[in-house]
Amino acid sequence: MRAIITVVGPDRVGIIAEVCMLLAELHISVVEISQTIMERTFTMIMLVESTPGAPDFGEMQFRLQQKGEQMGVAIRVQREDIFNAMHTI
Repeated sequence: MRAIITVVGPDRVGIIAEVCMLLAELHISVVEISQTIMERTFTMIMLVESTPGAPDFGEMQFRLQQKGEQMGVAIRVQREDIFNAMHTI
């Protein structure tokens, strides 16, 4: 399963590292990543893919949202197929 993850919040050191460490724990591989800082606001979008041992989508979503709350950023997860359908005319 592939998913799109977005992370938005106040910029600080370690955001990418913390998110990627959790993904590694969950057996989720980063396929592509893009990040930027806009006037002290960190924004990142990632395309990720589950590998053997990864939890189901609901558990992944829950764990990432929890992590975002701990970090003070908003982390949203959406299945890639749904994301693509929503952005196709």
